[in-house]
Amino acid sequence: MPAIHHAEHVGSLLRPPELLQAREARTKGELSDGELAKLEDDAVLAAIRLQREAGIEIFTDGEMRRATWMAGLLESLGGVVPVEAPTSAWFRDDGMPPPEETAFQMVAANAKLAQKAYLTAVEADFMARHAPGQFKITMMSSSMGNLLWRPDLSRAVYPTPGDMMRDLVALRIKEIEDLLGRGVNWIQLDSLSYNMVFDADFRARLMGPDAPAPEAILDATVAVDAELVRAAKAMDPDVTVGMHICRGNNRSAWMSSGGYEPIAERLFGEVPVDRFLLEYDTERAGGFEPLRFMPQGTTVVLGLVSSKVPRLESQDELRRRIDEAAKYVPLENLAISPQCGFASTARGNLLTVDDERRKLELVVDTAQKVWG
Repeated sequence: MPAIHHAEHVGSLLRPPELLQAREARTKGELSDGELAKLEDDAVLAAIRLQREAGIEIFTDGEMRRATWMAGLLESLGGVVPVEAPTSAWFRDDGMPPPEETAFQMVAANAKLAQKAYLTAVEADFMARHAPGQFKITMMSSSMGNLLWRPDLSRAVYPTPGDMMRDLVALRIKEIEDLLGRGVNWIQLDSLSYNMVFDADFRARLMGPDAPAPEAILDATVAVDAELVRAAKAMDPDVTVGMHICRGNNRSAWMSSGGYEPIAERLFGEVPVDRFLLEYDTERAGGFEPLRFMPQGTTVVLGLVSSKVPRLESQDELRRRIDEAAKYVPLENLAISPQCGFASTARGNLLTVDDERRKLELVVDTAQKVWG
């Protein structure tokens, strides 16, 4: 049984300005790959120091080498072409952000998918050498593969998104096998397709009038996520597998709303992860009642601290909400985290590194006060 850690963070951390400038210089041909890699290494080392100083014990590399949280998969695939990601679906609590703030590059399949070099292997090898404790590798779940299917580009190779998903699952399982072979023993799958089940408006905005029924999306997503987790556990029964679900986090904006009730019984009952990292920082996530479906012994990491805004949460309020969640999950099986990373895209959220540090310190201090 994996050890229970009561303080965690989801993954990404704010990129230093010099790294963002170096990426631009590399794009313009003004910087070599080796020079950029050295700056990425430095940024990861700084991210490790920040986490250690804040008291975090499950380290990530801050996703410093990624353009977006999805890059571990998207930048490692062959058989794809660049496409623009939609920018009209993002909201902030004070309105719509400018489209240029939330724009980022996606890819779509236009040929048979193939695996290029693993970005996660570079991340894992560096963390194995430099992390002062337990570290995890974050991965976009193959269940989000429908985002890579565009009818005008993909249909000739993959008649349906499901056809493409089968190849994506096989590629992701091979990548997990590679990570386990490198000694990685903690993996986090980021799986956001459930948003299209509990938010009908979001489903229509993202997939249009021909979107599959929510029941079909739930069936497909649960099946893929469960297959990935079972494959990882079959290769190494001792690997810790977490799953993160949020409602969007790009530049402090969000994409969807809705509680976990429509997905809870299937997701919690059929996807056998060790830890669910669940957004719970605003009313957009609903209440804790769906946690009644959580299997015994599964850890629920409550994303109570916002990574979107600089305001520091009240610790008394955080403890009250932990007590409320403990009505549905035993207190010893709960943990606390920010609701998402601090930089789902390279631009990062609208707060500073000092804000980020204080948020992580709050997570750790609250965990120490609640669980000792």
